[in-house]
Order: sequence, then structure tokens, then C-alpha cells
Amino acid sequence: MSNVPVAVVTGSNKGIGLAIVRALCKQFPGDVYLTSRDPGRGQAAVAQLQQEGLKPLFHQLDIDDLQSIRALRDFLKEKYGGINVLVNNAGIAFKVQDTTPFPIQAEVTLKTNFFGTRNVCTELLPLMKPYGRVVNVSSMVSSSALGGCSQELQQKFRSDTITEEELVQLMNKFVEDTKKNVHQKEGWPNTAYGVSKIGVTVLSRIQARLLNENRKGDHILLNACCPGWVRTDMAGPQATKSPDEGAETPVYLALLPSNADAPHGQFVSNKTVKPW
Repeated sequence: MSNVPVAVVTGSNKGIGLAIVRALCKQFPGDVYLTSRDPGRGQAAVAQLQQEGLKPLFHQLDIDDLQSIRALRDFLKEKYGGINVLVNNAGIAFKVQDTTPFPIQAEVTLKTNFFGTRNVCTELLPLMKPYGRVVNVSSMVSSSALGGCSQELQQKFRSDTITEEELVQLMNKFVEDTKKNVHQKEGWPNTAYGVSKIGVTVLSRIQARLLNENRKGDHILLNACCPGWVRTDMAGPQATKSPDEGAETPVYLALLPSNADAPHGQFVSNKTVKPW
């Protein structure tokens, strides 16, 4: 078993994820794993960074596939005895002009962005070593989508006592409500991506609370963040930030010093804690 620290970035063969791997390769004192669903694309991204003089490693990971997540978990456990930094970056978004029916967009978007991210956390958070850092990449859209929810839903999503089971029920209800075409009547905003990122932000708050209850002495810090509006395949060429600029806040949270006790359980944008 290796004593080398290890960092893993999900969905990192392009865009913000690739930029996070690049920055960690320069700043993190250990092994950095670039992961992607498609091994070919992942290996190509690794080769690109190697040409820049960096030394990322590759492991296949499809966050929609529980077996793929568990294969990564077992590999990390065996080789490193755990994990020091986890950046949950993998995510999808339909284009505004996409004609896919909204209920399908809702189901597909939540499957990856919320349920896939949650499965990664379920399998990998128990492997976090003391002083570990977990960064769940959310979006400012989660804040605006929260503002578009009914007062009742806002109260639930802002609750300091909401459980993971209750959050899962709400995310499933959104998908079901879109299928019945009653989601707006039921108080939901008309954005599947926004609701999926509400899920990620609230999940992060719940996970941080559970870490406080179950692993208080381990000094693990877990946060959600918004990278900003970044020029990627997802956000398009008009966005204001480069991928490297978008990586700044996630990398800042991934590399919080060992004597830091905050931020934890927060929503962070531009390295600043934002109200939820």
C-alpha cells in the first residue's frame, strides 16, 4: 500500500475537470487521477497534460455506473488505503435549444448530476483520510433555481435537519412531477439542471453535517462550489471565464491547509462563502 497522497477528479477529460487536474498536478503533493467514462478520451487528456510536463494518472470512471464507481473505490483502497482529495466535477447539461422532452431531460440530468454524484460520495466518502478534502462542483444556478422554488420547497432545501433520504425523495418527486406535467404547479422551477444542482448543494450540506457527527476529529472539510461561467462545451464560447479560471475555486477548496477548520458545508463562489 502506497503512502503517497492521492487526489481524484471525476469527469476530468475536458473542460473545468481537466483544468482542475492540471492545477492539482502542479500544486498537490501526490498522485492525481484524471477520470473519464471513455478510456480513449481519458488517455488522450492525460497525454495532453504530459506534453505540458505534468504527470497525471488515469482511471476509468462512469458515475452513472455503480460497478465503475466501486471498481475505482476498490482500486484506491488497495493501492492507497484511502483518498485525500475528491473533486466531484462530472456533470451534464442539455443545451437550451435541445428538443428532448423536458421529463426526459429531467430524468437524465438528475441521474448524473445528483444521483451519480451521490453514489460516488456513498462509495468514496468512507475512504476519506483524516484532513481529507471533498469538493462537490455545483453552480450558482442552484441559488437562482432555489429562488424559483415555492416557499415550502425553499424551506425544505434550506433546512439544517433535512436528511439524505428526504432529499432523495424530493429529487425523485421533481422527476415524477415533470412526467405528470405538474412540476411548476408543485412549486418547482422550470430547470432540470438547476434542480440537479440544488440537489448537489443540499447534499453537500447534509454530508458535512454527517462528517461533523461521525468523524469530528478527522478534520475533513467538504464543500459545494460554483466555478463560475466558464467557456466549456457545456456553457459555450460566450462565457466569461477560461477553464483554468473556473478551476480556481474548486482547487482552492481541494487544497485547504491542514490547520483550516472552514469553510465546511458551505456554498463557495470566487473563493467566498455565499448565503444559501
